[in-house]
Amino acid sequence: MEKINVTSSNVESIRYYEDSSTLEIEFKNGATYQYFDVPENVYNGLRDAGSVGGYLASTIKGNYRYSRI
Repeated sequence: MEKINVTSSNVESIRYYEDSSTLEIEFKNGATYQYFDVPENVYNGLRDAGSVGGYLASTIKGNYRYSRI
């Protein structure tokens, strides 16, 4: 799936790989993280969130395995 730029003070863009349920988040500081086994509905919630950073903090961080790439 293509990279989607988002409106956020900390997040630059997001990308979701359906085949592996991997969510990729690029931060404005240049760091990129991949979160694993993320359901598509969680990605859709992030994409559509009024606050991307708030959704990331409350729903994704601490709930999914991740790796900095």
